[in-house]
Amino acid sequence: MTGPLKGLKVIEMVGIGPCPFAAMMLADMGADVIRIDRKPDPKAPNPYPMLGTKFDVMARGRRSLALDLKDPRARQLLLDLIARADVLVEGFRPGVMERLGLGPDACMDRNPRLVYGRVTGWGQTGPLSQAAGHDLNYVALSGMLHAVGRADSPPAPPLNLVGDFGGGAMMLAFGVVCAAFEAKNSGRGQVVDAAMTDGAALLGAMMYGLRAFGSWSDAREANLLDGGAPFYDCYACADGKFISIGAIEPQFYAELLSLVGVEDPQFGKQWRQADWPELKQKFAALFATRTRAEWSELLEGTDVCFAPVLDMAEAPRHPHNAARGTFVEREGVTQPAPAPRFSRTQAEIGPPPSAPGQDGAAVLDDWGWSPASVEALRRAGVL
Repeated sequence: MTGPLKGLKVIEMVGIGPCPFAAMMLADMGADVIRIDRKPDPKAPNPYPMLGTKFDVMARGRRSLALDLKDPRARQLLLDLIARADVLVEGFRPGVMERLGLGPDACMDRNPRLVYGRVTGWGQTGPLSQAAGHDLNYVALSGMLHAVGRADSPPAPPLNLVGDFGGGAMMLAFGVVCAAFEAKNSGRGQVVDAAMTDGAALLGAMMYGLRAFGSWSDAREANLLDGGAPFYDCYACADGKFISIGAIEPQFYAELLSLVGVEDPQFGKQWRQADWPELKQKFAALFATRTRAEWSELLEGTDVCFAPVLDMAEAPRHPHNAARGTFVEREGVTQPAPAPRFSRTQAEIGPPPSAPGQDGAAVLDDWGWSPASVEALRRAGVL
C-alpha cells in the first residue's frame, strides 16, 4: 500500500457502521489495518450475509485475523498484537471492551503510546451512554435533523451520512490521526472518544452561528440552505428527473435568469423573502417544461451553480466523475475511490475484503511472530 499513512499499524475491532468506515479511510491512506473478526461459527446463521464479501466496500484494503476473545489465549495474542500497534479502533457500547479485558487501561499498560479510538452514538459518558440507538437518533439529538426536510413534512432521514459517517467515522479517523501525530512527539497514547451526537452537532457549526446571529429560523424550508430559497433547491423536470440549482451569489443568480430566459421583474428581488414561496412556484413551473438532459445541456458547466440530480447508477458514468476517477470498479463492484487526493503520497484501494481469519498467519508473520509460533497457535486452535 502507498499513501500518507504508510507505516501506521492499526487494529480494528470488527463491527458495523462508523468503525469500519473509519478503518476503510485509514486503510485507503496506506495504514496497515488488521481486522479482528469473530471466529466463524458454522452452525450460527449469518445476520449480515454481505459482510466479508466483495460487496462489503467498507471492509476493503484490510487483512483479517479471526479470534474467539472468550479464549484467554486469543486475548493474550491480541494484546501482543496491540503491543506492536499504533492505533486501535472499536465501536462497541461503552464497557464491552473492558469486560473482555481489552479496555484502554489494559491495552495501554502493554503499549503506553497506543491511540485508543472509540466511536459510539451517545459517547462514553452521559445519561444516554448505555442506551441503544442508531444514526437517526443521534442526529435528532444534535439539533440537525430538525432542520432537514420540507415544511409540511416530518424531518427527513438524511440516510446515515450525518451520524454514522460524517459525525462518527470521519471524526474517529480525524481524531486518531491527530492523536497519533501527538504521540510521535510525546511518546504517550490517549483515548479518542468520538460520539456521533458530538460530531453531528459539530457539522452544524455554521447553522448554529447563523441562528445566534438571527439569520436562521428553526422552521424547515424557511432558510437559505434548507430549500426555502427559490435559487437553492431541487426541481422536477418534464421527464420526472431532477436538477439542483445553487445560484446564491447575485452574479450567479443573474446568469441563471439570463440563461433560462426569465424576464419577470419579480425575480429581480432575489433576497425579498416574502416573495420566495411564489418564486419557487414559478421556478418549478419553468423547470417542468424541459427534460433534465435539456436543462443540463443549457446550464451544466456555467456559473449558474447547476448539477443534474443523479442516481447511484448514473453518478459513476458522469463525464466529470469519470475524468477524475471518482469511482472505481473492483471485481465487478463499482465503489467510491479514496478521498482526498494527494500530489505525492497518493492513496489507493487495497484488495477486496478477506474472509474472517483468512490472513491470520500472514499477519502474524508480518508483525514479528516466528513460523514456529504461528504453527503452535494454529495447532492450539487459537488461529
